[in-house]
Amino acid sequence: MTSIKDKYHVQSIKKQLTYDWLLNKHYAHRLPSISYAFGLFNNENVLCGVCTYGMPPLTSVSFICDDIRMNDILELNRLCINDNSEKNVGSYFVSNTIKMLSGNIILLSYADKNQNHHGYIYQATNWLYTGLGSIGTKTYIINNKEIHSRHLNKLEYFIPQNLKYNESITLDQNFKNIGGEVIKNLPKYRYIMIIGDKRFKRTIKNKLKLEILSYPKGDNKRYDASYKPLIQAELF
Repeated sequence: MTSIKDKYHVQSIKKQLTYDWLLNKHYAHRLPSISYAFGLFNNENVLCGVCTYGMPPLTSVSFICDDIRMNDILELNRLCINDNSEKNVGSYFVSNTIKMLSGNIILLSYADKNQNHHGYIYQATNWLYTGLGSIGTKTYIINNKEIHSRHLNKLEYFIPQNLKYNESITLDQNFKNIGGEVIKNLPKYRYIMIIGDKRFKRTIKNKLKLEILSYPKGDNKRYDASYKPLIQAELF
């Protein structure tokens, strides 16, 4: 029987090659911070998936452990593979991207409960589950497009587009008044992985402020990832 590693290979790619996937195929439909980008290729050299790592928000430092630098943390912020991929392709992909990262690093990622995800790929690749994070976040949608909350304010969003902003009501109310939708999100499942030398791993584990918990379980629901990125045709 042909194994997954005989059918696919993983390699570093330019971050620009992920844009079509992330903007049109991934459910978030927006680009994150990208420091490292990886592609999953089949034996015909067709891109079958993308995975990106980037700098997490500043708040991600303090809640993990004390005396840690931003440069010590990377967030696996996007993972997207083709529909109908074989079982275990996702975990094969993620485990190989981790092997290609160098240095002493704390990896952080979230499984989105709002998409009925539980993080089974992280569980299969031995990440540590540390409970719920991103509590109290909201999704802002207008004209079928998601607007990131960090850019949704009077100076960056309303004024440049000549949109009316009423100082006497909340930002959410102003957004609804221009036809936007505000969705309160469920907290996400938070996972971490510590990679690097033994001393670094031991130090971080001793300083870790997060409790390591049993993996969450439940039925996953796949989102529609049937969009076929244009860059596939360029990679034969």
